[in-house]
Amino acid sequence: MKPSKTPLVLSVVSLIIALGAMGVSLFGEKKLENGLASTLKSEPSILVDAIKENPADVLGAIQEAALSARDELAKKKEEDEKKQLENYFENPLEPKISKERAFLGSDNAPLVLVEYSDFECPFCKKGLDTVNQLREKYGDKIKFVYKHLPLNFHDNARISAQYFEAIALQDPKKAYRFHDLLFAEQSKLKRGESFLKSIAEKAGANMARLAKDLSAKEVLRRIQEDEEEAASFGIQGTPGFILNGIPVKGAYPAEYFNTQIIDRLVEKGKVTL
Repeated sequence: MKPSKTPLVLSVVSLIIALGAMGVSLFGEKKLENGLASTLKSEPSILVDAIKENPADVLGAIQEAALSARDELAKKKEEDEKKQLENYFENPLEPKISKERAFLGSDNAPLVLVEYSDFECPFCKKGLDTVNQLREKYGDKIKFVYKHLPLNFHDNARISAQYFEAIALQDPKKAYRFHDLLFAEQSKLKRGESFLKSIAEKAGANMARLAKDLSAKEVLRRIQEDEEEAASFGIQGTPGFILNGIPVKGAYPAEYFNTQIIDRLVEKGKVTL
């Protein structure tokens, strides 16, 4: 004889379905849990009938459990991120910055901001706004180094990176002028090298030398090393930043860098501004 489908049983079944779908165990008592599992295994029609007879209740329970689980997961993620951030203050990442790499600001600045970027990425253009705001606020107290993470699905990202580094071999200031001009007219990058050449000319590059250096070993090596370094730090998308060893993945506003990193670096005595 099948167990009677009382409202209580149906309610329990509904909750089991909902919580089970979210990977949540309802019962702390293993014996009761095993008993219910055994009953449902031997009489699966209980579940089928319960769903058919109470679709709205079952769906409502699943939705409620899903919302609750989502909130719990979001809370846990936030807590994990805070713990990870604290860890980076004590164990900062160490991006390699050779003397040959182009940078903006003072070489001995107390703040060092490294960006892994893609010239064709629209989020990187937003990231540039953040960089400019930080540079305006801190002046020579912040050193900015632009590194490369050209994404495979951006057709002109890698060649743009080559242009930047080839120009940097001539003059770092001209390379960053090229950087600013390119992002200012990023929508035109789809034109390809004809656009890049026009921007390089505006930046004051020696075009004959640029053509020669585009595929130079040093240029290609820098880009490859940047990609490998970003991967080693777990940075897969753009833009990705590292400020005094603390990673920021995404186009966060300048206020985030100020309040969550710089102010705390000062509070912890790790930076003097």
